[in-house]
Amino acid sequence: MIKQEQYFKPNYEESRAVFRSHLEKIQEKWPNASLSSEKIGNETEDNTIDVIYSDALESNQQVLFFTTGEHGIEGYAGAAVTHLFVEEYLDRIDPQTTGICLIHALNPWGMRNFRRVNENNVDLNRNYLYNPESVSKEVNENYAKAQELFLPNGKITDIIKEKTKLYSQLTSEIMEQSYNAISEAKGMGQYEFERGVYYGGLKEEESTQFLKTVQKKLLTTFSRVIHMDWHTALGPTNEITMVASETDTRAEEELKSRYPLKNIQKFSPDKVKGDSTNHFHKLKKEEHPDTYLFSALFEFGTFGEDREAERRTYTTIILENQLYWEGAEKEEDKQWVLDEFQAMFYPKEREWRDSVLTEAQKAFEAILKVEGILN
Repeated sequence: MIKQEQYFKPNYEESRAVFRSHLEKIQEKWPNASLSSEKIGNETEDNTIDVIYSDALESNQQVLFFTTGEHGIEGYAGAAVTHLFVEEYLDRIDPQTTGICLIHALNPWGMRNFRRVNENNVDLNRNYLYNPESVSKEVNENYAKAQELFLPNGKITDIIKEKTKLYSQLTSEIMEQSYNAISEAKGMGQYEFERGVYYGGLKEEESTQFLKTVQKKLLTTFSRVIHMDWHTALGPTNEITMVASETDTRAEEELKSRYPLKNIQKFSPDKVKGDSTNHFHKLKKEEHPDTYLFSALFEFGTFGEDREAERRTYTTIILENQLYWEGAEKEEDKQWVLDEFQAMFYPKEREWRDSVLTEAQKAFEAILKVEGILN
């Protein structure tokens, strides 16, 4: 039986230390592989984006690219998946023609503090715009209409009453504006309310600038880029879902026929603003049209997909944001919110953590064999 403690770490420092230790094993195949650490945020805090990188040994035909921790707390599952890959799959890669680029904690502050957003309350996956000067012009009308739901409004005084009120509001909003309108408010992000949920920021964050530089480097250096961005929460419970941008011109059915995964979805850039994979595809199309790019999110599901799960998701996101900004009167209410938030993004249950490892292996085989990364 796999020892979960080997892969799933309790805090950011231990997770980073394990990631950095992978360099020695990677150098057995790529002798020139290097580890770099990019300081992010407050100078007094030791928060870094860590990267293990190497060119191919003979010809830069392709590169395997993993990103984790874009939504901080989700980085723990991503780090576990990276660890599993290094332990069990490196021997199936040809270093002569394949480079490697593994990133730990794109949002190190969020990962350290078990939050989804960064230190500026920015949802990084709403911050990657190809034309960042357009950010301040973005107005999410559905979000503005429902801002009473999404903005913190006082200290949490009674968690049962808060949950009941939110469920009632969400049900009312769903009936009044339709389920799709609420989902759009989430997917589009918002660029007006700095203390609100799904805030995309008014400028490019440091992490965004860093990842954009890496994206450009890989598209410039390699003929083929195979990118897997690891996340948690979305999709059926204990299953993996591949989420591809519609800027990948292949239809959903074509993707399903090519990649043998049970769950594959596509989303439109018109309905999700500032997504990093959207930016990657846009950058490839506009500046590197001759480079082949596969780039998609891979989500490990937690709460599920039905309407009840959606309401639970929104309630959890909203209450965690309220707790962060306003606090709670009772310690047990605070702990309930934190536990629910962890259950959504980094569950402690052995069944879920086992499923992350087994479902990740399915994704490795489904994507990386088809794309020629694994022998």
